[in-house]
Amino acid sequence: MIDFVGAGPGAEDLITLRGKRLLEEADVIVYAGSLVNPALLSYGKKDPKIYNSATMTLEEVMDVMIEADRKGLSVVRLHTGDQSIYGAVREQMDILDAKGIVYRSCPGVSAAFGAAASLDLEYTLPEVTQTLILTRMEGRTAVPEREKIESLAAHRASMAIYLSAGMLEELAKRLTEGGYPADTPAAIVYKATWPEEKKYICTIGTLAKTGKENGITKTAIVLVGDVIAHRSYARSKLYDPDFSTEFRKQRRERM
Repeated sequence: MIDFVGAGPGAEDLITLRGKRLLEEADVIVYAGSLVNPALLSYGKKDPKIYNSATMTLEEVMDVMIEADRKGLSVVRLHTGDQSIYGAVREQMDILDAKGIVYRSCPGVSAAFGAAASLDLEYTLPEVTQTLILTRMEGRTAVPEREKIESLAAHRASMAIYLSAGMLEELAKRLTEGGYPADTPAAIVYKATWPEEKKYICTIGTLAKTGKENGITKTAIVLVGDVIAHRSYARSKLYDPDFSTEFRKQRRERM
């Protein structure tokens, strides 16, 4: 059996219980060494075979996993964060499908949520925004024209922008061209939840300056939106005494 496991954003205790159990049982672990905290490997059984996929091609990764599976060994493919976001897992799964090899997915905590926890953020504040956009700038991987930063910025929702820390000046330019005011709150979170995490609150207008002054060029997520300032929001109806729910009666008469 091959298990695709989300390692979480960095902290070794932010892997799921299921993911930890799968690591403990694995005979072979193929992990994204450039991004996954190596401390997670300590959860493995004694002397598992470990491969660092950062030094491997897709074909080499698949050869290792397929051979191990055919020998009846349990395999964990350990991806950073949650593998469903920029994990390049579909191409691996398609190869396994073609070979008739069974696999499963175990979700993980993505960097957007690790960063929100580090900053005590709620991305969906009533009367501010009820939408979170997860996206990236185009680099070696293209972005569809309809999903350019400018188009998404027009919504002025909360945004978590991956894989773009080396392009902060261009990112800020596109965000403002799309509709965000330059004074919109922003944040840069470097290696969210890792021991060496760093976090900086700024605005879109000072995004590039903040990144340059602090030497941020990679391994960081950029957050944008008024929720970062956590002000001018409405109280949630979930616990409002003026409202009845399936589980609680209205506590007071509405005026």
